[in-house]
Amino acid sequence: MTRVLLADDQAMVRSGLRMILELADVDVVGEAADGAEAVALAETLRPDVVLMDVRMPGTDGIEATRQIVTAELPCRVLILTTFDLDQHVYDALTAGAAGFLLKDASAAQLVGAVERTAAGETPMAPQVLGRLIDRFLQRQPAGQPEPDRLASLSSREREVLCLIAIGLTNPEIADRLVVSLATVKTHVRSILSKLDARDRVQAVLIAHRHGIVAD
Repeated sequence: MTRVLLADDQAMVRSGLRMILELADVDVVGEAADGAEAVALAETLRPDVVLMDVRMPGTDGIEATRQIVTAELPCRVLILTTFDLDQHVYDALTAGAAGFLLKDASAAQLVGAVERTAAGETPMAPQVLGRLIDRFLQRQPAGQPEPDRLASLSSREREVLCLIAIGLTNPEIADRLVVSLATVKTHVRSILSKLDARDRVQAVLIAHRHGIVAD
């Protein structure tokens, strides 16, 4: 059973998230009202996923994410975000967030994102992914010469990377390429290793930065 820590300064939001997750047999092991409490509880409870709001009093979600990642705790952080937080999304990525979930997501999308985060994937709403890439490319020009690590990818791995970069999940990639899910997972692990990327988000940004994503 996936174990989740909720971090949001609004008690009603936490209550709603808890209800949705527990109905889907997700174990909510604790709740935090600010970033400092989230870090402390993550250290003691060791959840699989921390569902982290960005705007909280005192230590915000971005700094809390940074502290959790720096401490190398065995949990991954799934950020709750809205469209008006583009800068926060970018900052959360650099802090080590594992994924981004829109606050207006459906119950099914919430549960799916939590489960995918726990499984090591990087869930991200396509809208957020597109805006994140735009901001990243504004800071770091695309079309730069490919480094050796990109050149080391096989043709199939480059194809998988392009599909990851447009927001497809592992099952969706398996369906698109007519291969098994296990095969896709093997390709993804190889891609992350060859690119020296922490997660799928970093791999996506590398792909867009160096212009290898098909139009």
